[in-house]
This record gives sequence, structure tokens and C-alpha cells, in this order.
Amino acid sequence: MEKTININLRVWRQRGPKAKGAFESYKLDGVSTDSSFLEMLDQLNEQLISEGKEPIVFDHDCREGICGMCSLYINGHPHGPDEDITTCQLHMRKFKDGETITIEPWRSHGFPVIRDLMVDRSAFDKIIQAGGYVSVNTGGIPDANAIPIPKPVADMSMDAAACIGCGACVAACKNGSAMLFVAAKVSQLALLPQGKVEAARRAKAMVQKMDELGFGNCTNTGACEAECPKNISITHIARLNREFLKAKFKD
Repeated sequence: MEKTININLRVWRQRGPKAKGAFESYKLDGVSTDSSFLEMLDQLNEQLISEGKEPIVFDHDCREGICGMCSLYINGHPHGPDEDITTCQLHMRKFKDGETITIEPWRSHGFPVIRDLMVDRSAFDKIIQAGGYVSVNTGGIPDANAIPIPKPVADMSMDAAACIGCGACVAACKNGSAMLFVAAKVSQLALLPQGKVEAARRAKAMVQKMDELGFGNCTNTGACEAECPKNISITHIARLNREFLKAKFKD
């Protein structure tokens, strides 16, 4: 038999980037514990529309934990109280009947609010455009298969590449730092022969763009790693620092 709960919601509402925002309270009854958090928000929006009120704006796409767009700060945690998942993978069985749930957008200078719970995360795209790619000719598929890469190194590169760029690391960081994201994107290429050719330029350009866009500095509190839905390790930050220092020494 399907179990349902009644919940109270405190949702951040903000009409635009320069508008003053505030929390608004809603009561939602009959929420299935099998529904996802985003399905619960869909249910709330249906209720608001039926009452002639403005629905809540929030970001989403795949709803499969792949794209990272479901960037919500729930009860003081990026993506909510469950571990190693994105918001779309959070289910209402994690909450109790009668509980009050507070929902906010990412809080960061680098992620300005567009409206309500949706933020502009294009800063991450700009960091990637600054150098998070391989532009030199690295040969074809047979060439890649012929280059010996130790499995531990390949595994580390793949672990770094698992970053979906959701921004939870920035939202969790007291400084609003994007170091874990940048470190993951630098690591996934710096560890492989194909990425080493442009390693120095990449590290300098991405760090420079990160600083230019207003993200804070890393003070190694580890909150980013703790809240990352893909378990990206802060050891990648150490590798980014090494890559950046090596590039500066070459200069």
C-alpha cells in the first residue's frame, strides 16, 4: 500500500537576479514517499497553478543523476540530506510526516540567481572554455590503444571525469570555491598522455578564469568532497596545485 506524508515547505522565491528574495511557506498534503523530490515540487506547482499562483522555478533535465542541473540546497545540504546522489535521486521517504523542508538555490557569487531556485551556472562553462579540453592532434583510436597507461592512473582519470559540474562543491564551500570542479577537470586530462601537452596552459588558464569569475579560495575544509554527489576526491585539488605551480616555474 502506498504511503503518503504531509509536509511543510519553506521555499526561496526571487523574481530576478536583482530582486529581493524571501522565503514563502507552503503546505503540501498527500505526498507519496515513493516520489522523488522533484516530483514533489511538480505536485506543489500543480497545486499553486490550481490556486492561481505563480509556480516555483527550478532547474532540471535528465532526472537520472547525470546532468547535475537539479541544483537545490535542501535543509542545509546541497542536493539534500542523502549521500552520493543528486536532488533528482532524492526520494520523499527520507523525510518524516509533518516535517518542515527548507529549499534554497545555490548560494555563491559565481552562481547568481535567475529566478526562485534556478541559478546561472554558466561560469563553469566559461572555465571549461578557458582550457578544459585537448586541442592538439593526439592521433586516432589505434594510437590511443597503443599507448600504455597504468590502470591506477586510468582509474584516477576516470574518477575525476565523473564530475558532472553540478556546483554542489561551490554551494557547500564557506568560501564559494570552485577548486574541486576545476581540479577534477584538470586531473582527468593531466593524468593522461594526450592531455600532458597542454597541461601548463590548461592549469593557468582555468585557474585564472575561476578567479576572474569571483569564486573564492580553497581553505581545505573538505565540505566539497563531503557533499559531492559523485565522490570526487580533494586529492585532485593537490594535483591542480602541483600542475599550476609547475606551470608558473616554467614561466
